[in-house]
Amino acid sequence: MKYSAIKKDLYIDNRKNFIKHLKPNSVALFVSNDILPTNGDGSFGFVQNSDLLHLSGIDQEDTILMIFPDVKDGKHKEVLFIKETSDLIAVWEGAKLTKEQAKEASGIENIYWHHEFDKLFKGFVFQAEHIYLNSNEHTRRYIDMETAEMRFNKKIKEQFPLHTIQRSAPIMHRIRAIKHPLEVEAIQHACNITEKGFRRLLSFIKPGVMEYEIEAELIHEFVRNRSRGFAYGPIVASGANACVLHYVENNRACKDGDVILLDVAAEYANYASDMTRAIPVNGKYTPRQKEVYNSILRVMKAATDMLVVGNTFEKYNKAVGDLMTEELLQLGLIKSDEVKNQNPAWPAYKKYFMHGTSHFLGLDVHDVGFFAEPMQAGMVFTCEPGIYIPEEGLGIRLENNILITPTGNDDLMKNIPLEADEIEALMNK
Repeated sequence: MKYSAIKKDLYIDNRKNFIKHLKPNSVALFVSNDILPTNGDGSFGFVQNSDLLHLSGIDQEDTILMIFPDVKDGKHKEVLFIKETSDLIAVWEGAKLTKEQAKEASGIENIYWHHEFDKLFKGFVFQAEHIYLNSNEHTRRYIDMETAEMRFNKKIKEQFPLHTIQRSAPIMHRIRAIKHPLEVEAIQHACNITEKGFRRLLSFIKPGVMEYEIEAELIHEFVRNRSRGFAYGPIVASGANACVLHYVENNRACKDGDVILLDVAAEYANYASDMTRAIPVNGKYTPRQKEVYNSILRVMKAATDMLVVGNTFEKYNKAVGDLMTEELLQLGLIKSDEVKNQNPAWPAYKKYFMHGTSHFLGLDVHDVGFFAEPMQAGMVFTCEPGIYIPEEGLGIRLENNILITPTGNDDLMKNIPLEADEIEALMNK
């Protein structure tokens, strides 16, 4: 891994928090992700299961975490099973964690090899009444393949059919939504790396540059600052491409007079940042481009002010929709009659602003949490209004990452240039 290890205090605290939600006499299991194949003997880079990482800090394959607070011997309340290294693995892949290194990373005393799990687990499982199994219950999940977690859960259910199976996911969604101070530090670090990448672009972009060249400048800056790279597929969308919400081809030449929508951000230590900016290819917005830009900026600032303890997403989304409606009326994009006769299920503003304004952010860029519950201190959200006008070949979205605090909020991207005049000044410096 490129990043500096996070203190084990984070994972110790996270496990304590998780245990508070378990039923008495329960054992909980978490398993690492697969290394996914490409073709031939190739594979994608490994990405750890976010929940396992949240509770253990172990960032390698073939890992199992067992949590059993009421275990009879009183010693094996937390057990970690990791991949046994060898001279062959050390030569071809690089040595895996030793037991001592895994102990230091996780704060877990009892470390065994991965191949010992089946035998050792049978010595504990019959003491338990409930088995908590984890699963991906993200509301936007679309997975057709059978994952390592699915295979593992199937095996446990088949081997121990008389135990009561419980779901860990609702607990993980709840505890991961409230960020530990060390997690906030990691997200802030990712935001700071993103800032470095963005500032690099302001002196690089000019008419004729290719979208993929912009992507290359960013990955250079991210990796040299110990990031694995992009927190998600980078969107470098110039001109009309910006009206395609998930445009990822990044293969067009940037033309004089166009605006580039950049939805690009770094990860750090598996924690995501998520930034969007819209900058003029030639360093100067046209009057119309700046008019649209400032409309979105006003919505963004007002929406950010509403990301506070106790607010609900129902109220928040309604208020943001009202703000956007007023801005679109002022821009001449919708008419008052359209608003008056709009379908409440698809308001008039949705023609030009069709996506949500905020989502949870953390170990995943679309992190887990409960949108139906009030906002709480420690949650981190994006704030990302946008206006997309295909008939003008113009799409502008602005996005920062907001930490909710007990007394308000903190913009973790407050140091990244945002005002149109500041961006113009820096591009023409």
